[in-house]
Amino acid sequence: MLAAAAVLAAAAAGAASAQEGAPVEDGATLYAQRTCIACHGPDAKTPILPEYPKLAGQNPAYMLQQMRDIKSGARDNGNTPAMRGVMHLVTDEELQVLADYLAGLPR
Repeated sequence: MLAAAAVLAAAAAGAASAQEGAPVEDGATLYAQRTCIACHGPDAKTPILPEYPKLAGQNPAYMLQQMRDIKSGARDNGNTPAMRGVMHLVTDEELQVLADYLAGLPR
């Protein structure tokens, strides 16, 4: 898990400049640019570790709340360290776009 966090941190450094002042992208673009794809898989249903959630087709309100809780620190369990390392790259508006995009993917 530490290796995954290191990969995400390196990718996050490159994505940070893309976020500043840029308009909100579509969900698929955000999913790739904000490094979600690295752990949750290109289709959002083939995560790199079995304990990571499959996001495709999930309830958007639930996903949005989970992402907000991870970003704020309200959710702090064994699976959140890697997410916490990249959540600073995602604005609140982008969280909603991501949740809507992921909810629309087939399970």
